[in-house]
Amino acid sequence: MPRLHRRALPRLLAAALPAPLLPPRSAGAQSGWPGERPIQIIVPFPPGGGTDVNLRAMVPHFERHLPGARFVVVNRPGAGAEIGYTAAAQAAPDGYTIGTVITPSLQTITIERQPRYRLEDFAYLGTVVSDPSGLHVAPEGPIRTLADLLSRARENPGGIAVGTSGIGSDDHLLMLALEEAAGIRLNHIPFAGQAPTVTALLGGHIQVASMNMGESVALIREGRIRPLASASAERFAMTPEVPTFRELLGRPIEMGVVRSLVVPAATPAAIRQRLSQMLADTMQDPAWIAEAARLFVPLHYLSAEETRALIFREAEALRALWRRRPWRDA
Repeated sequence: MPRLHRRALPRLLAAALPAPLLPPRSAGAQSGWPGERPIQIIVPFPPGGGTDVNLRAMVPHFERHLPGARFVVVNRPGAGAEIGYTAAAQAAPDGYTIGTVITPSLQTITIERQPRYRLEDFAYLGTVVSDPSGLHVAPEGPIRTLADLLSRARENPGGIAVGTSGIGSDDHLLMLALEEAAGIRLNHIPFAGQAPTVTALLGGHIQVASMNMGESVALIREGRIRPLASASAERFAMTPEVPTFRELLGRPIEMGVVRSLVVPAATPAAIRQRLSQMLADTMQDPAWIAEAARLFVPLHYLSAEETRALIFREAEALRALWRRRPWRDA
């Protein structure tokens, strides 16, 4: 056998030993996330509605609190938001797709039918908004008050057309709650979001629009719509002049939306944590808080864990409501 130089021996022994075990890199580091590729935020409604305006306004703040990231809002409306929810659930779990989900429609869709997503298909990043529902009419129309609406509905059962953002939405559930509380029957006209509902109201195609109060503040202040009542426990802070259903009917009707952000459930934990922290930092940012106030966005932050608990708690409550009064055919 050839003789080995003594200086070569340590190198050969080192080559024969197994490589040391190194701690695995985080998913973000492995992929270079967020890198050059933009992160899309899916909004399950058409452009121009409250959810769309809200998320587009948040983008610059997201980019400030997640350095190096770029965001783009993608509208995926249809089927009462099911198309957008499905797109978010089925997206690649690589941190480049964030979904916007709305309670109660996220849950009601899974109760009404079998969509191509489950609540378990999402990892919840946190909650952005809590916005009560309300009823609104055209400013020059014959219906001026909630009492007017109830009177006309009793005279002409099923003759008052009420526009909502879809079957099983909070707007729709508010309409059903009013029917039950007042003993009336209304005509439900579902739309793909707030923007087409407002267009139909101002065009005289419907008599009443069931819409969220925060999304309606600008229209109210511009005199383009007239609010009848707010479905909140107390008068909504942004419209203190608008009475609640409790005040007008003597019994409470409380309904509204909770707007949250999600990613596909299989998204790596490191990416989920960074996105959740980005959202938390944004929601505490004075610049965003001021911008939200200017846009009449009623902010309400919940953490990732609190959001998930809320989603599943509300799902149970809505299943109980479905057993009592299915809303699909209402």
